[in-house]
Amino acid sequence: MTILSLDDATLLARAAFEAAGASPAMAASTAAALVAAEIDGQAGHGLSRVPSYAAQLRSGKANGTAEPALTRPKPATLHIDVGHGFAYPALDLVVETLPALAGEFGIAAAGLFKSHHIGQAGRVAERLAAAGVIALVLSNTPPAMALPGGVKPMLGTNPLAFAAPMTGREPLVIDLSLSQVPRARIVAAAKTGQALPAGWASDAQGHPTTDSQAALTGTLAPIGGAKGAVLAVMVEILCAALAGGRFAWQATSFFEAEGAPAAIGQMIVAFAPSGFTGDGFAAGMRELAAAFAGEEGLRLPGDSRLERRLRARSRGIEIDDALAATIEGMQRPA
Repeated sequence: MTILSLDDATLLARAAFEAAGASPAMAASTAAALVAAEIDGQAGHGLSRVPSYAAQLRSGKANGTAEPALTRPKPATLHIDVGHGFAYPALDLVVETLPALAGEFGIAAAGLFKSHHIGQAGRVAERLAAAGVIALVLSNTPPAMALPGGVKPMLGTNPLAFAAPMTGREPLVIDLSLSQVPRARIVAAAKTGQALPAGWASDAQGHPTTDSQAALTGTLAPIGGAKGAVLAVMVEILCAALAGGRFAWQATSFFEAEGAPAAIGQMIVAFAPSGFTGDGFAAGMRELAAAFAGEEGLRLPGDSRLERRLRARSRGIEIDDALAATIEGMQRPA
């Protein structure tokens, strides 16, 4: 394993993206998001994405010079055209603008379209919570799960995240996808021929399988069975029909360099405590924290990330030697 300081990891990814054709702003925003995912232990959204992202920049599938274009159709809504670039600059724009809008109206929402991989959705929600609002973050993704009762991949894994501010400590963060496991876990298993645990996936005929290769041509299992699948349908409605992104079954892979842009959507909603219970919200969150503290061994959702951050700041992050060498070799301009 290669150990990198946080600064070195960020510079490495940023240089790879600029060499592949990203603007300095796009490269910086994207590198920061991927390193943040590594720090929090979400390596599937971390530096492992650099080669596929860079390949999409080089092929033109992702627009490395895109700048998010914001409109305000209604007083409390933002509509952001990501321009087929990576999502991170647009997500930065949401974090900068949505809290003030929510403060003014009590609730505000941003819909993103012509977008790309959201990465670590919990990071977006947490940054909004750090600005004092309660945040709900939804994204659809390329197809990986079947419609309820179906066998074809039609729905994305459709991550959703929630974060709430807490007085005197870091926000509470809940971050999950609606499949049993991320598709990246299946891809990694297939590369090594590793068998899957039962219940993760089905083959192309809809039969449960532990064969990782068969799972790649089949579907992932939703969390909670049909309940998870209908939640994924809800995300599709909000991110595609409402925000203006493509539905999962219309989107292309986040991993492949060829083809049309993914062009999926995101929906982000912010609630200002002042628009509802005011100071009562902080009191309620203190009561929630006390309930968790009242039973030994319990901790608030998402708190494991805080321990990982402390380790990363002191020790750096570890990535596979081959991945480090690949990224280092990508520093030459496209």
